[in-house]
Amino acid sequence: MAALLLDSCVWGGALTSLTELGHDAVWTGSWENDPGDLAILTAANAEHRILITLDKDFGELAIVKGLPHCGIIRLAGFRAKQMAAVIHHVVSVYQSELEAGAIATVSPERIRIRTA
Repeated sequence: MAALLLDSCVWGGALTSLTELGHDAVWTGSWENDPGDLAILTAANAEHRILITLDKDFGELAIVKGLPHCGIIRLAGFRAKQMAAVIHHVVSVYQSELEAGAIATVSPERIRIRTA
């Protein structure tokens, strides 16, 4: 399974479900303070974790600024209790692309993958 870093905007309950599914998951919501997007992206990359977020800013840091990362999944339009299942599905199908630096934008209607 995958190493994941869940941004604080991702429902914290997803952490338990993803861990039970075998993922090595960490949730930034449990950190003492929010270090900001740049520090979160840097930590995910340093720990070789796929970053999971609802925030468009990480895509800008990766695409416009060219910052390194180990894959980003941006969720859009899901209820909190749907997130773990969606994350698990996307990682199961696209893990190699994500770990190679792809960015996935995932909504209930579609999954868009931007490869590195």
